[in-house]
Amino acid sequence: MLRGEPGIGKTALLDYAAAEGLPTVRSAGIESEAELPFAGLHLLVRPGMALLDSLPDRQRAALRGAFGLAQQDPGDRMLIGLAVLSLLAEEAADGPLLCLIDDAHWLDRATAETLLFAARRLDAEGVVMIFATRQGADVFPAPGLPELIVTGLPQEAAAALVDSRDPDLSPVLRYRLLSEAGGNPLALRELPAVLAAETPGAGPNPLPLTQRLQVAFHGQASRLPARTRLLLLVAAAASSAELATVLRASAAVGADLADLAPAEDAGLVHSDGRTLTFRHPLLRSAIYQGAPLSQRLAVHRALADALTAPEDADLRAWHLASAATGPDDTAAAALEHTADRARVRSGYHGAVAAYERAAGLSTVAADRVRRLVLAAETADEAGLPERARQLAERAAAQTADRRVLARLDLVRGVAEFGAGKPLSAHRLLLGAAAAVRDAEPQRAARILAQALHTAWYLGAPELAEVVDSLSALALPDDAPESPISRYLVAAATGRFTVDLRAAAAAARAAGADSPRDLVQMCGMGLVVGQDDQVCELAGELIAECREQGRIALLPTLLFFRAEAEVFLGRPGEGRVAATEGLRIATDLGHGQWISQLSAYLAYVAALEGDSEQCRELVDRALAEEFGGDAAPGAPWTHAALGLLELGLGKVDGALARLELLTVEPARHHVVGLRALPDLIESAVRLGAPDRAGDALDRLTDWARSARQDWVEALALRCRALLDDANAERHYPAALRLGGRPFEQARTQLLYGEWLRRNRRKADARTQLQPALETFERIDAGPWAQRARTELGALGVGTSAKPAHGVLATLTPQELQIVRLAARGMSNRDIAAQLFLSPRTVGHHLYKAYPKLGVLSRGELADLPLDAD
Repeated sequence: MLRGEPGIGKTALLDYAAAEGLPTVRSAGIESEAELPFAGLHLLVRPGMALLDSLPDRQRAALRGAFGLAQQDPGDRMLIGLAVLSLLAEEAADGPLLCLIDDAHWLDRATAETLLFAARRLDAEGVVMIFATRQGADVFPAPGLPELIVTGLPQEAAAALVDSRDPDLSPVLRYRLLSEAGGNPLALRELPAVLAAETPGAGPNPLPLTQRLQVAFHGQASRLPARTRLLLLVAAAASSAELATVLRASAAVGADLADLAPAEDAGLVHSDGRTLTFRHPLLRSAIYQGAPLSQRLAVHRALADALTAPEDADLRAWHLASAATGPDDTAAAALEHTADRARVRSGYHGAVAAYERAAGLSTVAADRVRRLVLAAETADEAGLPERARQLAERAAAQTADRRVLARLDLVRGVAEFGAGKPLSAHRLLLGAAAAVRDAEPQRAARILAQALHTAWYLGAPELAEVVDSLSALALPDDAPESPISRYLVAAATGRFTVDLRAAAAAARAAGADSPRDLVQMCGMGLVVGQDDQVCELAGELIAECREQGRIALLPTLLFFRAEAEVFLGRPGEGRVAATEGLRIATDLGHGQWISQLSAYLAYVAALEGDSEQCRELVDRALAEEFGGDAAPGAPWTHAALGLLELGLGKVDGALARLELLTVEPARHHVVGLRALPDLIESAVRLGAPDRAGDALDRLTDWARSARQDWVEALALRCRALLDDANAERHYPAALRLGGRPFEQARTQLLYGEWLRRNRRKADARTQLQPALETFERIDAGPWAQRARTELGALGVGTSAKPAHGVLATLTPQELQIVRLAARGMSNRDIAAQLFLSPRTVGHHLYKAYPKLGVLSRGELADLPLDAD
C-alpha cells in the first residue's frame, strides 16, 4: 500500500513497477464511479476473463453475477473475493503477475472489499498487488497490508528538478516555490505559473496544496477555447474513458472531435483514438469543479442521453440523478432499478447510495419511505450498522405504518446490538416483533429468535419476556418457524427433552431457510448441553454456507462449532474452527465475532498454559473498538483467565476471575454455566468454599434437567470437593459415569490428589497416571505438570513428553487442508471450501508432508487424522 498526498509520485512508482517487465494488469479508482459496484474490479480482471471457466462453479457464477453477466441470487462479497483470488492465481499459473491499483480511495466499495480480501490471502500464487492511495489510514483502510509512505523530494533534488524545468525562474519565486511545494513533484511542476500570477509580496498562500494544484490546473484549462473547455467538462463528468461516449454527449452541447486538439496540444489530455485520459486526476477534478452549475447539469443530461445501451443503465441513472435540480420520479425510478441490480450482485454499498439518492428524488412520500427502508436494510446487509441506523431513523420519522416501523426497528436493533448496546437493541427487537405479531407471526418469530440472543446479554427477566412472547405466537403447525420456536423455548426454560436433530430436521422439512433460520438453534443447543448434536448440526450448516456462498454466517457457526469441540474435550479441533472463524470475521469487520472468537482462542491457550498468547488474545477480545470490558467476548475472557490461573495454581486470581461469571449478564452465558466446576474447585482450593455460592445447586439442577451422564459426573466431582467426608463415595461414582476426556482426567487428578493425601499411594497412582496421559494427549500443559508433581510426590518419576500426534505438528490451516486432501478432494475443491487459491493449498500441503513423514497425498489416507 503506497500512501501519499496528491502529486507526490505514487503513480510514477506504479509506472516504474510496470516497466520492470512482469506481466501486469492495472486498474484505478475514478471519482465519478465510486458508487458503481465492481467498476474498478472489472478493469483489473478483464484481461483474465477468458479463464473464467477454470473456476469452481460457485465462484464462476458469483463473478459473472457481479459483472451483470448472469442472473443469479445475491452472492456473498467474500465469495466474489475468492473468485478474484482464484482468477488471478490462474493468470499467474505460468509466471508471476503484477496487479497495480491506482487512486484506491476512489474505488467503489464493492471493488475495494473484494481486492483487499484477495490481497490478504496472497501466499504462494506468484501474484503481487500494489495499491496507491491518498495519505491517512482512514482514507482507504487496509488492515493487514504492509504500507509505504511516499514523502516529498529532498531539498537538493527538488531544487534540481526546478532548475531543469524553469532555469529562468527568479530567485524570489524559486525560493517560494521550494518552500511551498514541500518537495511535491507535481507542485514543483505546476505552481510556477500560479506563483508568477500572484501579487508580489502577497506572502504564502493559505490554501492547502491540493487546492492550489487544482487552481493551477484550472488556470491552464481556462486559457483554452470555450468549445474545448466544454468537451473537457463532458470528459470530466463522464464515468467512462471511452472517447465515443464523450463525443456523443459533446455533440449535444455543441462540441466535437476537432475541439479536442487544443487540449492535447497543451498536454492536458491524451487519446489513443478509443479512450481519453487526463494527465492527472486533479485536472479532471479542477475542470469539473470550476465549471458553472448550469453547464454541469447540461453535461450530465447529455451523458444520460448518450448512454442508451442496456449495459450502461446504471451509469445513465446516476447521470440523470446528477442532472436533476429537484424531485424527479424518472431519475428516482432509474436509480432504484440500479440499486436492485447492485444488491443482487452483492454491491451493497453502491445499492445503499442509489436507494438513498432515489429517496431524495422521489415526489411521492410512500416511495420516499420505501426507498429509505430499502437503503437501511441494505446497509445492514453491507455491515454498515451506523449508516443503517441513521437511514432507519430518517425513514421512521416519515411514516406511521406499524409494519414499516417494525422493519426499521429490526434494522436499528441489529445496529444497536452490533454497537455493543444490547439493552436498546433488545427493546427495539421486542417492539418490532410486537408490531407484526398478529399480522405476520412468522416474521415475529424470526425477530424474537434474534431477541433471544440479546436477552442472554441482559439477564433472566429479559430472557423470560422473550420466551413468553415466543410461546404466545400463533404459528401454523406447518410453518418452518414452529419447530424452531418450540426448541428455543424449551431450551431457554430448561426443558431439555426436545432433540436438536429432530427439531432441525422438522424445520428443514417445513421449508426453513437453512442455514440462516437454524443458526440460533446451535447456540441454544449449547445452553442445554447437547454439544454432540450442536457439533453435528453446526458442521452441516457450515457446509451449506460454503456451498451456498453465505460466508457472512460462518463466523457465528464456526464459533458455535468451536465451543462444542472444546466442551467435548477436543480443543485442537476447536482451535481449527475458531481460527478460521476469526480470519473470516476480521475480513468482514464483524466486531461481535472478532471479540468472541479471540476470547475463545484465549481459553484454548489457557488450557495449554500459554500465558503470553492467552493474555494477548484477551487484550484483543476486550479492545475498545469492541466495547472494552463490556465487549461480547468478555465472559469467555473471564473463563480463560480463570482457567489459566487455576491451571498454574494461582487460585486466588482464578476465583476472582470466575466470580465475574456468577453475576448478570455473564451468568446466563454458555461459558458462565460451563465454568461452574472451575469456580467450585478454585473456591475449595483457596479454603473459601462459601465463595462458590450457589454454584453446586445450579450444577445439580442442570444435571437433573439435562439427564446426561457427563453433566452428572461434573456435579458429583464438585460435590466431592465440597464434601470431603464423603469424597470416597462421590469420586468413584463420577468416574463410573464417564465424561469428556479433559473433565474425566480432571476428576482422576482430583481423586488421585485426595487419595495421596489419605496415604493411599497405589490407588492414587492408578488415577494420576491415566490423567497425565490424557492431559499430554490434548496438550493441557499446566494440568499435565500438576499430575506429574503428584506422581513425583509418590516417588514415580515422569518427564514432560513432547507434544505428539498430528494436531501438535500441523498448523490449524494445514490440518484442515490435509484432512480434506486425505478424503480425496482436489486442490481446487479444497481451495473453494477454505477460501484460498489452489496454489496456496498446494503450498500448505507440501509444507505438511515432511511434518507427517509422507511423500505424497496418496499416503494421507493411512494417517490418523480424525478428531479422536
